[in-house]
Amino acid sequence: MKKIALLVLIAAIAAGFFYFDLHQLLTLEGLKSGLVQFEEWRSASPVLVAGVFLLLYVAVTALSLPGAVIMTLAAGALFGLFWGTVIVSFASSIGATLAFLASRYLLQDSVQKRFGDRLKAFNEGVEKEGAFYLFTLRLVPVFPFFLINLLMGLTALRAFTFYWVSQLGMLVGTVVYVNAGTQLGQLESLSGILSPGLLLSFVLLGVFPLIAKKLLDVIKARRVYANFTKPKKFDRNLIVIGGGAGGLVSAYIAAAVKAKVTLIEAHKMGGDCLNYGCIPSKAIIKSAKVAQQMRHAEKYGLEASQPNFSFKKVMQRVHDVIAKVEPHDSVERYTNLGVDVVQGYATIVDPWTVEIKLNDGGTQRLTARSIVLATGARPFVPPIPGLDDVGYYTSDTLWEEFAKFDEPPKRLVVLGGGPIGSELAQSFARLGSTVTQVERSSRIMIREDEEVSELVQESMRADGINILTSHNAIRCEKEGDVKRLIVEKDGQESVIEFDALLCAVGREARLEGYGLENLGIETKRTIVTNDYLETLFPNIYAAGDVAGPYQFTHVAAHQAWYAAVNALFGTFKKFRADYRVIPWATFVDPEVARVGLSEQDAKEQGIAYEVVRYGLDDLDRAIADSADHGFVKVLTVPGKDKILGVTIVGEHAGDLLPEFVLAMKHGLGLNKILGTIHTYPTWAESNKYAAGEWKRAHAPQGVLNWLEKYHTWRRG
Repeated sequence: MKKIALLVLIAAIAAGFFYFDLHQLLTLEGLKSGLVQFEEWRSASPVLVAGVFLLLYVAVTALSLPGAVIMTLAAGALFGLFWGTVIVSFASSIGATLAFLASRYLLQDSVQKRFGDRLKAFNEGVEKEGAFYLFTLRLVPVFPFFLINLLMGLTALRAFTFYWVSQLGMLVGTVVYVNAGTQLGQLESLSGILSPGLLLSFVLLGVFPLIAKKLLDVIKARRVYANFTKPKKFDRNLIVIGGGAGGLVSAYIAAAVKAKVTLIEAHKMGGDCLNYGCIPSKAIIKSAKVAQQMRHAEKYGLEASQPNFSFKKVMQRVHDVIAKVEPHDSVERYTNLGVDVVQGYATIVDPWTVEIKLNDGGTQRLTARSIVLATGARPFVPPIPGLDDVGYYTSDTLWEEFAKFDEPPKRLVVLGGGPIGSELAQSFARLGSTVTQVERSSRIMIREDEEVSELVQESMRADGINILTSHNAIRCEKEGDVKRLIVEKDGQESVIEFDALLCAVGREARLEGYGLENLGIETKRTIVTNDYLETLFPNIYAAGDVAGPYQFTHVAAHQAWYAAVNALFGTFKKFRADYRVIPWATFVDPEVARVGLSEQDAKEQGIAYEVVRYGLDDLDRAIADSADHGFVKVLTVPGKDKILGVTIVGEHAGDLLPEFVLAMKHGLGLNKILGTIHTYPTWAESNKYAAGEWKRAHAPQGVLNWLEKYHTWRRG
């Protein structure tokens, strides 16, 4: 009600302003005709007239009424250049701030709630450099000042910052107009003030902050590099540290554009994904799934049987798969692409120099104009008392160690209910282990919607997994050959005996040993970078898990493009890393794939949305495959087909997702997906049917009612 009352008051004042023709006073002709009277009043009561004039100016600008330019001219005519400038400078800044605050009070909440997702990048920019943006706009009179006031009110810019930047930014323009007002008698029109030369001057003033920012960047860089001597010549254009996804793509891009690049890897090429993560885990998931299908072969009209297999052969297949993929990431391949691959451990000595302890002995020093850090991440091991005594495995060690076993661990404890823990828990349960999964949160896969977690949890329990949510692992004990994990829930302790314990509670960036501390490069769980993936030193970049914020192979490759291109061509053009459309998948059964917002994300961020849902139990291909469970869930802007996020649960979810990723990336709505021909019968049809559900929900009922009447009439 307060907002409505304020809106009514503002509207009433504005209406009265025009109804009583007060706007005629704020024209050049009106100003000239009343100038004699104004001067008489000023001569009689200079302080009172100055005060009233200031208040009127504040009111005009606060209400965004036309006439501020004329009042600025009047200030010059009445009070002269100095006092006119002082009065207008303060009055315009105060009035602008009042308009800013009114806009914020009346509109900010509703605008941010409705368009928050679209304004996210703008809000982040204002938060970081809002004062700079505002100062630039204030210097260029091409942008209407009243519009700037209202738009800035919708952002999170502090009111005090808005005031002082406005006062400073508008000062030059104020002086120009007040000075013109001192020559009021010679002005025939307002265009006489803004000559082409003056407009050019304002444009140059607008460019000045950009130039100043560049200069500040140069000064900042000089300060950062002050204690180092830059080489006169460089051995390489780019040095990349780390041979995982981020490092491989960075090196590949550099070689593709004919830059001289060295890639340094201390251990295995291909990084975690090839050797410990994506590839081996998907290989064992497949073997486990086939074993499960054999147990439930009656679903396919076949006779169910208990799978008989050699665990050693299963693990050997995992290593065979790694070996088959390995040439894609090998030293030989990248050498043939033009990359100088050095196997050793790299330490950054100064911003341009890297010292390498070679694997075959000796050291080597190389210099480069730019360096990309892509050192990846490793499994996080929680500080549980007694953990080292009982022994444990991680996703890095289990592939080599389990390959020595004749059979899978009889009793396996998996710490962690995230994607890694859930995938491995289900796989080993299907291969015959008795698995207990311990998760401290209230449910597994906490980043997904609750219904997704419940569906996956139900499937995993059907596989025989004992899932303990809201349980904290507090200590481990060993008595002879018996190993125990003590967990606690609601103050009650319980004991889990096990033969093997797998830590899968997350991963932490590899930050130590690369010289970051000596150079003062800031780290906060990951290497701190700006939007261009630059570290403290503008020529040192980070990409992949070590940079965050996402620990996915495809994101590492995505970041690598920005890091490499900015490192090689940033002198001319830099690109901000784009995280607007990031997909991911968890390869449990049923698979879970997502891009954009989930429902819980939208609720937490206060973003309005609609939900459209298509159940895979209705899909012909899913029925034919006896896999008719799961769903496609799409979040859209209310009343529109614009996609905010998609979650798919079911067979091939990860393979179905890219159509939605493409649509979101290029601004295509559900109508475009609905209008695309999908092969029948395929899983991809589920995307089209989800779009069809949205279309049905938004069918124009009024038009359809008239069409029904029309067809009735046509039948006679």
